[in-house]
Amino acid sequence: MYHQVGEFDAPHSHRSGYCHVRRFRAQLAYFKHFGYHVVSLDDAYAGLFLGRPLPPRPVVLTFDDGYRNFYEYALPALHEHGYPAAVFVITDLIGKRAEWLAEDGREPSPMMDAAMLLDAEHHGVTIGSHSRSHAKLSRIDPVRMREEVNASKRALEDLLAHEVGHFCYPFGRYHEAARDAVAEAGYRTGLTCIRGDANEADNPHEIPRKGISYGDSVAGVAWKLHMKRKKKLVDHT
Repeated sequence: MYHQVGEFDAPHSHRSGYCHVRRFRAQLAYFKHFGYHVVSLDDAYAGLFLGRPLPPRPVVLTFDDGYRNFYEYALPALHEHGYPAAVFVITDLIGKRAEWLAEDGREPSPMMDAAMLLDAEHHGVTIGSHSRSHAKLSRIDPVRMREEVNASKRALEDLLAHEVGHFCYPFGRYHEAARDAVAEAGYRTGLTCIRGDANEADNPHEIPRKGISYGDSVAGVAWKLHMKRKKKLVDHT
């Protein structure tokens, strides 16, 4: 799980929201040299829940929020390695800014616009939903919660002209009703911020991930992949 990738000074807080592009490129090279196979989210879903074969050491690279710096920094590096990825987009903020970052005193970063999303998809990126407005789904009323889930799916499908099958819970906040709404909307997967291997998932709509933060060197990423194997339960509501 990544968020922003680019050239940043070391952040004083919210380090999980940033990855310097230099370290990101080193991490991609590590995957290549040590026998990891970066697979698409669709292939991972089929392997985990439909019994289809996966290559050794499969890894899925996911990026939350849909920042423009993904297009500027991460996508070229992914393209050089021939790696797929998945980006989760906030549909009301396409081509705008991540205004919620200002609540923490951070500069609202620009988001990818429609043309960038289409080009990213052309280069092997799966576009998924990150809701309509980045609301905490477990903290809003049920009617709005379902609208966040369903309207974002419709908006992306109108833009991409095909089905959108993957959802990522904003802030990792969800509850049973939100999980069920994601499933009922027709998403095949729901990705959480619960730390752990994806094969620890109880179902396809509560998939754990391993967060990569600003301070993670190649050794740190290797430790997370090899040693942090057990699902870490967190308050996701």
